[in-house]
Parts: sequence; C-alpha cells; structure tokens
Amino acid sequence: MNRPLRFSTIPELHWPPGSTVGLMGGGQLGRMMAMAAARMGYRTHVFTDQQHTPAGEVAAAVTVASFSDQAALERFANSVQVVTYEFENVPLAAAKIVAERVAVRPGPNVLAIAQDRLAEKNFLSKAALPVAPYRGIETPEELQLATEVGFPAVLKTRREGYDGKGQVRVKSAHDLAVAWERLGHVPVVLERWIDFACEVSVVIARSQDGEEAAYEPAENRHAGGILRTSIVPALISQATADAAVSAARTVVRELDCVGVLAVELFVLADGSVVVNEIAPRPHNSGHWTIDAAETSQFEQQVRVCCGLPPGSVARLHDAVMENMIGNDVDAWSRYLGDGSVRLHLYGKKISRPGRKMGHVTRLFPHGSSPRAFDEDRSV
Repeated sequence: MNRPLRFSTIPELHWPPGSTVGLMGGGQLGRMMAMAAARMGYRTHVFTDQQHTPAGEVAAAVTVASFSDQAALERFANSVQVVTYEFENVPLAAAKIVAERVAVRPGPNVLAIAQDRLAEKNFLSKAALPVAPYRGIETPEELQLATEVGFPAVLKTRREGYDGKGQVRVKSAHDLAVAWERLGHVPVVLERWIDFACEVSVVIARSQDGEEAAYEPAENRHAGGILRTSIVPALISQATADAAVSAARTVVRELDCVGVLAVELFVLADGSVVVNEIAPRPHNSGHWTIDAAETSQFEQQVRVCCGLPPGSVARLHDAVMENMIGNDVDAWSRYLGDGSVRLHLYGKKISRPGRKMGHVTRLFPHGSSPRAFDEDRSV
C-alpha cells in the first residue's frame, strides 16, 4: 500500500510530502497553492461547487458538489490529511463538518470572523487595533443611530462583499436610507470614510507551534474596487511598515490562527495605520512573492498547514505585480520576450469585465525603485 514519506523528526499533526492537502474552493488562489504543493511533493484534493475550475485543472483530485452536501464533504474530509481554504466565503457549516473529521487550517472560528464585517470590526477593536469608526445596522432604528459614525462614510454588506462589491459611498445622513435600500436592506456596517495616503497589506504565516513569518508590506492601488497593482517595497517609512507588520502579528495571535492570513490597512498622512480587513488565506497583493521572495505565500500555506516551519520571507527583488483583468489577458503574448517579467495565467476560459484572468510581476534590482517601470508596457 502506498503511504506518505515518514520522517522520525516530524511529530504528530505534521504531514510530510506524499500527504494530501484538501482545498475548499477552486479559484486561482487554489491553483497557485496546488502548484506549490506539487513542487514540494504534496497532493491536493479540491472541493468545489463549480465545474472546470482553475485549481481543479492542476489538482490531483477534484470533488464537484454543493457545499451543503454533507455526504460529499465527509468523503472529501476522509480522503485528505489536512484542509485549508481558497476563499473566505466557504460556507461556515461546510467548514465545521469537515473540521469534525480532519484538521482545518485556519479553523472555522477564524473563517466565521472574516466572513462577517461586523464580527471582524468587533474583533479588531477588542484586540486594541485601530479601525475606522463603525456601527452595525439591521433595523431602521439602528440606521438612525448609525449617523453618529460621521460622514462621509461607506455602507458595506456584512457578508459576501469583495472587489468593491456590496459597498456604497454615503456623503451625508440624508443619503443613508437610499444606500441601504440599494443594498437590499440586508445587515450592513457603516464605516467612517478614512482619508488615507495609501493602502498597504501584510501577508503573514503562522505555524501550529506559533512561529510567525510576515512579509513586508505591499503598497496597493485599486481601480473600480479591484486591486490593480501591488508594489514592493512600499513607499512608506520603516516605522509605518513596522506598525503594519505589528498589526498583522496581533491579528494572527489573537485569532490563534494556524495558516496564512492577509491584513489590509490604510496609511494616514502622519504615517499611522488603520486596519481595514482581514482574509484567512493567501492574498492577491501577495502574488509578488512567487517570483520575488525566497518563499511564496502559497508555499507558506502548504508549509504551515502541514505542520512544517514557515520559510524565509526575504525579498529577492523589488517588484510590481499587475492584475490582468478582463480583456487585459488578450495581450499575454507581449510579455514572453521580456526577461524581467513573469507571466501567470489562471486557465480561465472566458474573460469578462472585472474578472481576474492572470497577473504579471515585473522584477527590478534592489533599490531601483519599481515606480520607474515603463508605464507604456503596463497591463
């Protein structure tokens, strides 16, 4: 009978190469994790409710079933050694069913907080991390009380929002009721608008032994609510970078999170930071690590989920990562002759506005200022 490799130095709850990592979700993040896992000698088994997914194309096994199919979830859990997530909107009930049978990293408790913007804000506040003034709204009475947050503000659905979806800018109290109606009168959070200088994110990995490995902050630029560009090193002071990393460390410790997690932050004009959101998985802004760091965020995910120590987060190059969104992907061939560019396509068959089809990462020598890259050749 075939068995995973065994090493006497690997204790219980550590899974060596040859083991199978379960992945809930089939998108591009799962695709890149499955590729990193294969490079390390691990197999991946994807559970997804969609046919022909980016992760499914490169995984060793795929289960296509509803996330409400308990029998399918149990079969999936029994076929793997450990499970992680490809996206944070995995139904919590499904994660709990799997967690009853196999280790899930991060645990469902982390998923529950990340899925609910109000729970997320409450958690961050309790952890004494700086956040925008906010208030949860479920009733017309709470809508009136929420005006104490101040304006301008952003009204966000508590669940399911991503890439700018489920959000409405609110200029004044007069606009608040209209904004809530636009969002369907679902539970929401009103957040005071933060007048920020720039946005950054920190990707951090934490092992079951509590060992942490935090990448330096990436500076992020969005268009239409979707991440367009991530730049490292970020053009921020060392004190600001340290504050951002410190916030990420607080988050993973307070959550007792085992896995990879991303923390998005606003940088204010005075260099201080405000925590915006967390994601219990690798992050789009961390794609630069594939080509410009000693250990990619996806290898980190495999490592810490399997009980191995995190790898080095040292940066090998300055880098600019650009998303290929919608028909941007049609220009993929223009990058093939440029030795300083790394092209990553996600295998999606249909492009549409707002859909992430791939990314390119431009590499620069240390200290050469990625902001000097040729704009005419940008995606």
